[in-house]
Amino acid sequence: MLNSEYIVGLIDGEGSFTVYIKNPKDRKKVERRTKAEPRFYIKLIEKDKSILYELKKYFGCGNVYFQKDTRPNHQNCYRFEVTKRGDLEKIIIPFFKKHKLQFNSKKKDFYLFCQLMDKIKKGEHLTDKGLVRMYQIKQKMH
Repeated sequence: MLNSEYIVGLIDGEGSFTVYIKNPKDRKKVERRTKAEPRFYIKLIEKDKSILYELKKYFGCGNVYFQKDTRPNHQNCYRFEVTKRGDLEKIIIPFFKKHKLQFNSKKKDFYLFCQLMDKIKKGEHLTDKGLVRMYQIKQKMH
């Protein structure tokens, strides 16, 4: 069974908080549906995939995906990922605000992730000016 301390340690080491943001200066046609896509995820090797299913059960949201890796000396992986904005806002963010991450780099990414989520909630990603500001914040993430 997972507990909050175990989850924090696991995410400190292997997790990621990110927001894919369309570069506002890139005039190429981008195939993404949205201009800002927030994600929380953790990727583990195939033999540890049961932990990812436990995380899905613990949080009550997200999905587990197979991630094939064809690079030499690499193993296939599985990824637990939460992309639904409501789940990020109501489940993931409150969990990590209550149960603090320990690594400074991960704390910083989480803080910036929360800033970006606030801007998305306010609709700033829908304006050119807001998207530029968000893109600048994203560049500070690990």
